[in-house]
Amino acid sequence: MSTFTRITPPKIKVGLVAGGLGAYWPQFPDLLPQLQRSAARVSERMRGLDAEIVDVGFISDAQEGAAAAEKLRAEGCDLIVGFLTTYMTATMLVPIAQRSGAPVLLINLQPTESMDHATFDTGQWLAYCGACPLPEMANAFTRLGIPFRSVSGYLEDERAWDKIGRWVRAAGVRAALRRGRHGLMGHLYPGMLDVATDLTLVSANFGGHVEVLEFDDLRVRVEKVSDADAAQRIELAREVFELADSVNEDDLAWAARVSVGLDRLVEEFELDSLAYYHRGLDGEIHERLGAGMILGASLLTARGVPAAGEYELRTSLAMLIMDRLGAGGSFTELQALDFHRGHVEMGHDGPAHLAISSRRPLLRGLGVYHGKRGWGVSVEFDVTRGPVTTFGLRQSRDGRYGFVVSEGEVVEGPLLRIGNTTSRVDFGCDPGEWTDAWSASGISHHWALGTGHRAADLRATADLLGAEVTHIQP
Repeated sequence: MSTFTRITPPKIKVGLVAGGLGAYWPQFPDLLPQLQRSAARVSERMRGLDAEIVDVGFISDAQEGAAAAEKLRAEGCDLIVGFLTTYMTATMLVPIAQRSGAPVLLINLQPTESMDHATFDTGQWLAYCGACPLPEMANAFTRLGIPFRSVSGYLEDERAWDKIGRWVRAAGVRAALRRGRHGLMGHLYPGMLDVATDLTLVSANFGGHVEVLEFDDLRVRVEKVSDADAAQRIELAREVFELADSVNEDDLAWAARVSVGLDRLVEEFELDSLAYYHRGLDGEIHERLGAGMILGASLLTARGVPAAGEYELRTSLAMLIMDRLGAGGSFTELQALDFHRGHVEMGHDGPAHLAISSRRPLLRGLGVYHGKRGWGVSVEFDVTRGPVTTFGLRQSRDGRYGFVVSEGEVVEGPLLRIGNTTSRVDFGCDPGEWTDAWSASGISHHWALGTGHRAADLRATADLLGAEVTHIQP
């Protein structure tokens, strides 16, 4: 993992089953072939959603449903999609939902926008009757305690396919969290009560594993970095970043060496995200390691392994969620409010998501890191102009995680030049009112800032994770 190449997460596995009531087939001989053609088209479209599709075919009765349930259970799918082609009984899909252990999405996609009422007979009408069993499925799933979600439309309805794609993306995030390995290195920034995280709650809310690391795990790897590998990393930094005149060559060389060691740490512990902090003392090695993290952590974040400072585990998880939704997701906090222009200024010192920068990111040399010990090189940029979403994870008193979301626009305006990421966000309201509402949600003082308006995707993701959503709107 020593190059600036984005990681490729494993594709999620989506189970697909289509069905209809077998009693119709002898009554209307042309119906089943038509429904099977629709099922083949759905399978084709599903394969275009960047997922591995496990298609178990067409079921016509409860026995076939039970057989399909066993196949999908054995496959370990991340999402089950049931295509209601016409009326079918709930007992055909209930075993699939019960045994799979995966979220279930029911889709009702009739052949076209509307029937030809003047010419259709009963058999032709039944091909449009996928809506009929949907309330039955919803009722049965509700009584059985199975979460229920659906998308209704027609085969080539792009609005419906956008929604289906959203559920697939959300299932991908759920899978990434359930299988994820999240590094937590160092110790809590003293006094940050909002940041403190019970590690068991990560597994309780999302699944996955938290790997507790020492800064010595990084130290021993940095000590083994060769001069050639460090020189190669310096060259990469010069390619990716613009270097300010304040960059000290010795500090850059140290940051490059730490970056290579950090890559090896991530690779050997198979980490999907990382949160870290170490205070250090009087320039000793652990202080220098902590101060040298920004270059390597930013490169990792851009490659799809989010890294957050200040021991912010929940924010590194939020950054991972945003990254897997294609939004980037950069480590962020409030910096100032511009009441003259109506903007909220936000960003952070330390690691940033380089892929969402509005320009070539800058490396700036700093003689002091505010609020932290050490010195070295830091990243400076602002997020690409246009729609953005702020997203963070809050923890309630009962230990449940919730999503806090707000959509705005990154706009032009003066920015600080102090080696921090800084963006101006217009939320369409008084910046003070937005800040009060955002803070009242129970969010911590860090979150992820990502590109695009992602509230709909985040709602779908929260649904699959069983998390509440607080949407801060103007």
